[in-house]
Amino acid sequence: MNVNGFLRLLAVCAAIFLSGCQTAAPTAADIVAAERAFAADGYARGVKLSFLAYSSPDAVVFAPAPVNAHENLNAAPDQDQSPARGRLVWWPLYAGISASGDLGFTTGPYAIGEDRRGHYFTIWKKQPGGDWKWALDAGVGADASGEAPQGSPVAYLAPSRERSASPEAAMAEVGAIETQIAAAARGGVQSAYEPYLDADSRLHSSGPPPAKDGAARAAVFAARPQYIAFAALGGGASDAGDLVWTYGEGRWRENDAERTGYYVRLWQKRGNGWRLAFDEFLPPPAN
Repeated sequence: MNVNGFLRLLAVCAAIFLSGCQTAAPTAADIVAAERAFAADGYARGVKLSFLAYSSPDAVVFAPAPVNAHENLNAAPDQDQSPARGRLVWWPLYAGISASGDLGFTTGPYAIGEDRRGHYFTIWKKQPGGDWKWALDAGVGADASGEAPQGSPVAYLAPSRERSASPEAAMAEVGAIETQIAAAARGGVQSAYEPYLDADSRLHSSGPPPAKDGAARAAVFAARPQYIAFAALGGGASDAGDLVWTYGEGRWRENDAERTGYYVRLWQKRGNGWRLAFDEFLPPPAN
């Protein structure tokens, strides 16, 4: 073999070695599959059994305040799953995953019978055995008429290339930002959020369709109180420190009475800092 041939062989071997060392970027396809299996199980067996089966032991639901999902569901009666009652159906249309492949989310429309419509948001965590279970589930009643039907392709949030030193560091960084938002929101909710929104930030409020871009945000913010006193209650972070989810309460006065709602947020660390990938505000239930 001449020198040129040897060099070409060496280059090929090096390329094979490097390609074998590369780790495939995580995708949220497994989370979407888990969500679809969860939805199918929920339709077949009902909310109680399916929500218990697919939730982590420390999972959070809103009833209307945040509570442990297992404690709440175990205390609830079994549901009547007759067609006349109306089964719960839902399907994912948007999803994402952390760079470390251990934390993600899905969101999309839901329906109960013919009358109730809305949008859900679910945080998913990979379990020690490798399966996915949800850690937080929330939703708002809202116009879902413009959403794609069941079985439609899912859009994905691109994983971040940024990292924090640890999950704890990520939580501290986001906690400092949420403290700033809480202080600013007492003087105006929309202006408090604006510094942390990107073009793809998604916002949900009860009533209007989800805001999937900047043009639709005015209607979503108009459906929220103008001034809110926020207080953090919990959340978690990915191992890579690139995704953080939080939830908390929001208090305001309306018609001389104090009202309490709740928020859910998903933060992604990007080149321009921590940005809100998703935010949902849950108002108190109607009387």
